Amino acid sequence: MTTVRPSRFLINREYARLWCGQAVSMVGDYVFSTTLVLWVATVLAKDQPWGPAAVSGILLSVSAAVLGVGPVAGVFVDRWNALRTMLGTEVIRGGTVMLLALLSLLPTDALPVWLWLGLIYVVVFVLHANAQFFAPARMSIIRDIVTGQADRARAAGIAQATAGTAAIVGPPLAAPLLITAGLPWALLVNAASYAVSYVIIRSTGPGLSVGHEEAGPRPGVRAEFVAGLRFFRGSQFLVALLTIVVIGQMGTGALNTLNVFFLTDNLGAPSESYGYLGTAIGVGAILGALAAGSVVARLGAWATTWVGLVTGGVLLFAYSRQTTLTGGMILLFLSIVPITALNTAISPLMLAAAPREYTGRVMAVFQPVTQLASMLAAVASGWLASSALRDFAATVGGVRLGPIDVILAVAAGLIVLAGLYARAMLPRSEAQPATDPRRG
Repeated sequence: MTTVRPSRFLINREYARLWCGQAVSMVGDYVFSTTLVLWVATVLAKDQPWGPAAVSGILLSVSAAVLGVGPVAGVFVDRWNALRTMLGTEVIRGGTVMLLALLSLLPTDALPVWLWLGLIYVVVFVLHANAQFFAPARMSIIRDIVTGQADRARAAGIAQATAGTAAIVGPPLAAPLLITAGLPWALLVNAASYAVSYVIIRSTGPGLSVGHEEAGPRPGVRAEFVAGLRFFRGSQFLVALLTIVVIGQMGTGALNTLNVFFLTDNLGAPSESYGYLGTAIGVGAILGALAAGSVVARLGAWATTWVGLVTGGVLLFAYSRQTTLTGGMILLFLSIVPITALNTAISPLMLAAAPREYTGRVMAVFQPVTQLASMLAAVASGWLASSALRDFAATVGGVRLGPIDVILAVAAGLIVLAGLYARAMLPRSEAQPATDPRRG
């Protein structure tokens, strides 16, 4: 098997600039989202029985944007210049947050609580709706400025590591900023991050061909949307890749939902220790993402994908059998490293399978479907743990089984199944000829 030697860490100057803009924007996003949750929970809904529902409305707004806007956003991303699309979304997001910051200068009791909540939900929806344009546009630019399977995997790994680092750095900044400076300044930090991101991303543009031009009149949005679905359905490789991601997401979704209960019920640790599990996940994700480029260069994206899934699933099963916090942290960390590495391997596989003019619509299928799979996994695992398996207890071969560890064990089995499916269905070669969009 031919291997590709990866280049320097940030690959090239254009990608380095794009990464800087992404990093600044991500930190600002985490500060913003954490600030809103804290403000709603401790100010607007303080001591109210409907407080958790008010906070969950923020998460529902995110899901509504991904599921409602994501599918059609890909059509426009494939039509528009990718760089201008990214810059436009930064302007809209920065301006939206700035408006909310100005409104937050008003006393809290100047507006009824329902109106404050409505404004917050609308702002969150707008930000994440724009993100549905930003992400595939960024992918289109990466297609142009990063070539080769190893470097594309490295780019995806750096992006995931950046997101993991921002998730660690951003939230701790939010609470002291909200308490010491107040909500307006916390919001202004995010608005400023979009401005900085705009300047950095714009510096990437000179001499870069990032637009898709097509001679003659174009079909309508509906026709292009249907064409994108037809193309995706006609690509056995993309369908297989999406199936793998959905199966794996069903497994990791259960972990995200039940991990806090596994901590208290199985590991015997207080809920205050939950942050340690989050740290184990964050560090494992960062290391796995950073190592992915080198792993793909040596093994190839195909092997990295299926081996990572099987290894991660087996380690997650071992995690489900732990009874101490230390053992749980070690196994959780070890399971996250290969799972994150395979996530970065998927990106070059997807780019190789889709022609440039279909990049946006391919991502517009992946993002909503995986989001929906994650939501279904969260609902199903929560329902099983709280009702169908709530009183489940058994002993098999001297091994005690309870509801939470059984669900996590099944989730681990799904991840292993996804790996075996990947080994059987994904081609081994790097070159993945895309299905001709003009057929059938």
